Parts: sequence; structure tokens; C-alpha cells
Amino acid sequence: MKIKNIKAFNYRLLKNFKIDLEDKLSLVIGKNNTGKTSLLSLIEKFLTEKSSFSINDFNLDKQKELKKLETKKSIKIPDDFEFSIQLLFEIKYEDTDSLNNLSSLILNLESEDIVVLGFEYYLNPLQFKYLKTDFEVYKNENKTKNIIDFLCLAISSKYFKMEVRAYEYIGENNLGKSIEVSDKKLISKIINIQSIKAKREVNNSDSNKTDKTLSKLSSDYYESLDNTLEEELTIKKLKKKLEDTDKELDKVYPIVFKEVIDKVSLFGGVKEGESLIKVISTLQGKNILKENTSVVYEYAKTLLPEDYNGLGYLNLFSIIFDLEIRFREFRKERELKEDQIPADINILFIEEPEAHTHPQMQHIFIKKITEILEKEQNGLDVDGKRDSKKSKFNLQSIITTHSSHIVAESNFDDIKYFYKKNKKNDVNSRNLKDLQKEYKEDTNQYQFLKQYLTLNRAELFFADKAILIEGDTERILLPAMMSKLDLEKKYDLPLLSQNISIVEVGAYSHIFEKFIDFINIKYLLITDIDTNKQIKTGEKNKDDDDIMTTKSCPVIDPNVHGTSNQSLKHFIKKDIKELIKLSQNISIKEGSLCVAFQHKEKGYHARSFEDAFIHINESFIKKNKKSFKGLKLKKYFDLEGDEKKDAYVLAEDCIQKKTHFALDIIYHSNKNYTNWEIPAYIKDGLLWIQK
Repeated sequence: MKIKNIKAFNYRLLKNFKIDLEDKLSLVIGKNNTGKTSLLSLIEKFLTEKSSFSINDFNLDKQKELKKLETKKSIKIPDDFEFSIQLLFEIKYEDTDSLNNLSSLILNLESEDIVVLGFEYYLNPLQFKYLKTDFEVYKNENKTKNIIDFLCLAISSKYFKMEVRAYEYIGENNLGKSIEVSDKKLISKIINIQSIKAKREVNNSDSNKTDKTLSKLSSDYYESLDNTLEEELTIKKLKKKLEDTDKELDKVYPIVFKEVIDKVSLFGGVKEGESLIKVISTLQGKNILKENTSVVYEYAKTLLPEDYNGLGYLNLFSIIFDLEIRFREFRKERELKEDQIPADINILFIEEPEAHTHPQMQHIFIKKITEILEKEQNGLDVDGKRDSKKSKFNLQSIITTHSSHIVAESNFDDIKYFYKKNKKNDVNSRNLKDLQKEYKEDTNQYQFLKQYLTLNRAELFFADKAILIEGDTERILLPAMMSKLDLEKKYDLPLLSQNISIVEVGAYSHIFEKFIDFINIKYLLITDIDTNKQIKTGEKNKDDDDIMTTKSCPVIDPNVHGTSNQSLKHFIKKDIKELIKLSQNISIKEGSLCVAFQHKEKGYHARSFEDAFIHINESFIKKNKKSFKGLKLKKYFDLEGDEKKDAYVLAEDCIQKKTHFALDIIYHSNKNYTNWEIPAYIKDGLLWIQK
């Protein structure tokens, strides 16, 4: 039995939301403020009752709808009005599953093996008239307030109702008849959720030595063991040791506290010894662990206190402690009762496990956590052997992360990408494995994309914008160009302060197109016009025709035939003459993609970045050419008159290594990069992506 998907409606940014869950692990990723924490919050509010709903939990668009009603004189809710927060679990069951708990909720045995369990918090139509009346009184006393402000102060249970229902499933987005589920215990037998929050107790500050995070967790862990079948004998041994220690301390305490006891006896009443007190030992395992146990670690054969650990290790250790406690909650072993068996479906939610950890530890964590989860639900010990003391339980795990390292080490098919729809008060999720359908015409492209992202650029998943570049030259110089523009333009949102991912794609930018459209971000492609011409090879074919080949040539060459640039051929689809006539970059895909390539600048049309840079920065290069390590034939820069070389020749003949040339530019730059200019096509592209 598994949860196939979860749907949420009108809760914060989860306006019309759906996430498909994998059978074992779902890795949830996405930029900040895309609803990852809200999903856990909503589930807990309905299933655990740890906190209640407030009016501010409603999606902002729904709040606006309610505000509109405050101006209407009628005290009746319009027929088309709906004001509720909903959570739906689509549960798929198999013939082999025990249906003891679920059977009463199955409404149609002939339909698919799916039950929809729904939770709703809604404005009760019967109580709406009281809400309007109460608000009118409040409004008269607080003239500037609106109905949302009133509900922030009101007792919500007076107007709102919570309900749980089971629905008949009759197709995607189509529910049939339903019944109300009033038995809360039945719900807990079907679904059990446990969570490890992002806000974990992790502290190693020297100023707070009393905050022993791990020692406190050891106490919580002991408490989870207490009164369990699994550890009954072990706990009895500990308690027996504490009882023996109590007896020994009872002999010593009268001596230690003699002065106090004797003085108290002086205040006796009528009868001798009436005010006699005794100090006795009452050790308890829980308190012993909480107050008197230290978790230490061994380093170089020396025991060091827990706060000598880095925050990364403290975070990791606290997750492991917490996991053990959650596993026991899933097994329902807190009570010595035979009917305490695991729920049909167990959900473990771990938020942002990467906190304070370095990349290597993040790689290791996601590898090991999947092993641990698999072993625990199957009742295995750490070595993978069957543990008779551990009962098996059904488990689906959800891990949220902002770590590109965790993503890179994960199974691509497990990834759920959260994103904002149309940049409004609405988010949704996508299954990354669905992206494969977009590449069905060329599966090699999809395989390349997966390998490239996991090995090099998983941070693209978390970017707000992206810049695709061809290679090392742009990679080296682009940050300097972005900094130069930030210093020159002084706009509100500098380029370097934005979440922009720079990705080297070489000649494969077209492969990234579907992926970037999938994650729905704005992107800039910086490339070269790469003009070429046809020349004879000197060989003939069987029809005695000359065999031709192509060779790079300057844009001004009268024999220009085309471009060798695959990106321009894919995205713009114009012939070379049309490309040369363009005087600006091309913005396409409804403004979500800008393709930047050389156009005419200061009377010259460059073919590549290098000759574009040389043309507008010749004086900068001449001044520093002696120490430019990436140049050869430096005398070419001093030629004048008929012997003067144009920028194309200087780039082709004088640059011996492009990366060295790029580093030369950085090395000879002044503090604010004011001694050289950015080629116009790149500058215009950066100003476009900045907006």
C-alpha cells in the first residue's frame, strides 16, 4: 500500500498543487519560497494536530475573494463561493495488502484499486452569517480594518469546520461519492507521519556549554526505548543498576546532609522527630541521561566533549539520533500492547539534511541514508541481517534539499522539482523523470543531460536564471564583466547578487533547451557567429565535380557561405546574410531566452569573442602586450598603414591559447575593470538577464 500522490488546495502557495510520490524515496528540490516546507506543515496540521490553521494559511488569492464579500450586504454565501484548505491522499493498494483499516473506506470494489482520503478546513456556510454580523460590529469599532484582520483575532472554530472524508476514485482529477470519516484512530492506523525538521537543535557555542544537544537527544532516545518489548530486558538491567546505586547512596546521603538534617530536627513539633527529613536517592534512567550523560567523541585517543565537534557533525549525529526515535514511532513499539502494529502507510519527512555540512559529507549522507531507510523498513540491522527484535513497516520517505551535491548523488527519477507558476501565488511540482518524454526523439541527449548535470551542474536546479557559455574563455571573464557592469550601472539588483548559474555547454546548448524550459527559468546564451566559407579540397568525386570543404573566415569575407555554430542554427534558424544584418541580440521564447552573438560594433563585425574584444580594446592590449603570456607575434599589434592587421587576423594569428589570453585580461585589469570595454553583444545580453 502506497501513497500515489498528494494534492493540496489553497494552503499558502499550494493553491492547486500536486506531487507524485515514489514508492521509496522522493527527493524534493526547488528554489526558496516554492512550498517545500508548506507541504510538510499542511500534512502535520491535518494529521498530527501539532498546530491549528489561521486565516493567513489561506492562499492570498482566496483571501482576496473573501475580502470582496465584506462589501456585500447579503449574509448568505454565494453558491459559487468556496473557501477551504484541502489535502488529498491518493492511496494505491494491492491484492496482497491487509485491508483491515482501509476496507471501510473503499466505496467501489469494481473501480481501480485506489482510495482518496481527503482533509478539509473550510468556512462553514451555516456560520457565515455570524461571521458577517460579528465583523460588522468589529468594523464599526475599527474602521480601517478588513475581514482578514478580524479573522486574525477571532476564534476560528466559531466559523470554520474541519472534516475528513473518503472519496470514490473514478479517474484523474475526478472524484465520486464520499463518506465522512469521524474515527481519528482509524486515520492514524492508515497514515503515520514523522518528521525531522530543518530547524534542528544544533549548537556548539562555547558561550552555551549547558546546551548539550546530543546528550538531550540521548535522553529522548532512552525515552523511546522505555516500556518497549524490543528493549525490555536491557531497560530492566539499567533500572536494576540504578536501584542498587540508590541503596548505596542512601547510606552516604545521611552523612553528607547531616548538618542540614540536624538543624531541621531542632524545629520539631509536639512529638519527637515530627520534622525529621531524609535525603534519599531516586535515580531515573531518563533524568540520568538528560542531566548527567555526555556524548563525547574520540580523537587521537582523547575523549572530547560534543561541542568540540563542528556543526556539520553535530547536525549529522542529531539526524541519526532522531531517525532512531522516528523508526520506533513507526513500529509503534512505545506501548506493550499486541494491537500496536505499524500503520499501513508511514511517511518520513526530512528537511534540508545538508545544514552545516561540507560537500563530501553531503555526498555520503544521501548514499547512506537510502541504505539505512531500506534496512530499517525491512527489519534489518546495520549489517543487513534480519533483526528479530525489529518489526517490518511500510515506508515512503520525502527529503527536501537545497544541496546540488545531494542532487548529484541521487537517482534522477526520484527528483521532484518545485517551481512557481507564472510567478504568482501558486506553486507546483514536476517529476524529473517526465523530462525523458521530451527527449524521446533522441535518448542519447537525455542520457548526456543526466550525466552532465549530476557530474557538473546540479546547481542549475536551484538557479533563478542561467547563462549558457561555450567554454573556458567566457567562464574566466564573465564574472569580471558582470562585476564591471554592476559598478558602472548601479542598478537596484546587481548581477553578482542574483542567483545566476553560469554553465559551460560548448556546442550542446540545444540539448539544454528542453531542460531549462522544464525548470522554467530565464536564460541567456552567449555564442559566436562563427562564419565560414567553402573551398576546394583539390579532389574530385565520381562525377568529376570538385569536392568542397568549409573553412573559417572573417564576417567581411565576400565568400561567406554559412555558420558552423550549431546553437545559431538551432535557435534562430536564419541564413548567414540575415544573421550578419542583425544589429542586436535575439530574444525568443516569449522573452525567456536571449541569444547573444557578435554584431557590428564601431565599424567592425567580429567572428568570435577574441576578435570582438581585440577590436574595441586594442590600446589596452598594446599597452600590456609584453607581459601577455597568451600572445605570440606581438609585433603584429604595432603594424601601421597597409601592413596593419585587422582584429580577425590578430585573433587568429597572435592568440596562442585562449584561456591564457583571458587570464591576461584579468591580470592586467585595474580595480574596477575600467581600462577595457565589454563587447556590445555580451554587454547587451548581461543587461537583459539582469532585469
